[in-house]
Amino acid sequence: MICLNGNQVSDCEGLSLEDFIAKQNFEKNKIAVEINGEIIPKKDYGTVQIKENDVIEVVSFVGGG
Repeated sequence: MICLNGNQVSDCEGLSLEDFIAKQNFEKNKIAVEINGEIIPKKDYGTVQIKENDVIEVVSFVGGG
């Protein structure tokens, strides 16, 4: 089980961050991701693996004014 933006999510351990964000329907180019307090560069999304008890925060960019 992991925590995504304050909510418990299961069946994600072992996925790459890139696969995880796709599974959660996030658009890679419109988000920033932090895992356990560390911001993950987009270039690393394919190599970072989701582990049990990870705390993931995903922030979406919104345009407007």
